[in-house]
Amino acid sequence: MKLYGGIDLHSNNSVIALLDEEDKPVYRRRLPNDLSVILGELTAYQDAIEGLVVESTYNWYWLVDGLMETGYRVHLANTAAIVQYEGLKYSDDDSDACWLAKLLRLGLLPEGYIYPKAERAVRDLLRKRGQLVRQRTANLLAVQNLLARNLGYSLSANAIKRLALEAVDRLLPDAYLALAVKSNLAIMRSLDESIEQLEKTVKTCIKPRPEFQPLLSVSGIGDILGLTILLETGEISRFTQVGHYASYCRCVGSERISNGKRKGRGNTKNGNRYLAWAFVEAANFAVRYNPKIKRYDQRKCARSNGIVAIKTVAHKLARACYYILRDRVPFDVNKAFT
Repeated sequence: MKLYGGIDLHSNNSVIALLDEEDKPVYRRRLPNDLSVILGELTAYQDAIEGLVVESTYNWYWLVDGLMETGYRVHLANTAAIVQYEGLKYSDDDSDACWLAKLLRLGLLPEGYIYPKAERAVRDLLRKRGQLVRQRTANLLAVQNLLARNLGYSLSANAIKRLALEAVDRLLPDAYLALAVKSNLAIMRSLDESIEQLEKTVKTCIKPRPEFQPLLSVSGIGDILGLTILLETGEISRFTQVGHYASYCRCVGSERISNGKRKGRGNTKNGNRYLAWAFVEAANFAVRYNPKIKRYDQRKCARSNGIVAIKTVAHKLARACYYILRDRVPFDVNKAFT
């Protein structure tokens, strides 16, 4: 007898359902999020289980890794692409788990990518760097706002980064205001040290990889953006077409058309937000420093607006990076921007 499993994963518990080939529940139970407990419950059925489906929620790492290491064939469900019948009057966690198992049996399961465990920590380290950069920027803006409110003028970002503590006392004779600025500066400088350490660690891990150097030939892409694109993309072979990769990077629109008329929009945020950020950043730098791309951007601005133009440049760069990662060839601006 073949069994198909679905796991409806929550923050502190999981509902597990095992269905036979006729979609009849053989096992269905809610268990705490304890790997040893889950494995113990599944042991009796392990030889018959064809596969287990786990929802792609924020906390799937521990469960997917533990099941795969034990020998189960695990599938990560793309929850954004799974829609149950809208006419159902009642559904609960049990029915959700059974639905995942049924989709697996039918071969209709929209699957997500299980990022390799060995490289996942390095990728998440780079995401942590992005979080720290945003926190540093928030503190810098807080200093600028405080100075503007109390002095009538502000300082540039570079001037604030170089600001000495003694200079703060001269700028702001009020001790309370000076303390507020000093606190922001202390946090910024602490964050600078952590960001620098994270960057060194990630660069040490990734630079020897052969596909990294061709990425640096792309206009607007430096070390950090190149590392972000490389790590967030993962195996480029999982994208069978360049359009699929551009969609994953959130560089394409999402519309619903019927009889030539727009009937609404789809999930525009479906995809990887880190890649979306990386290619928009690269587009802004490319427009600034590459004359050919700048002319292309200006033509697009004349027809639409600046935001649409930058997104178009980002789309072009994403398509170029797909071929660069796949074929390991350098960037050719004449092919990308005609």
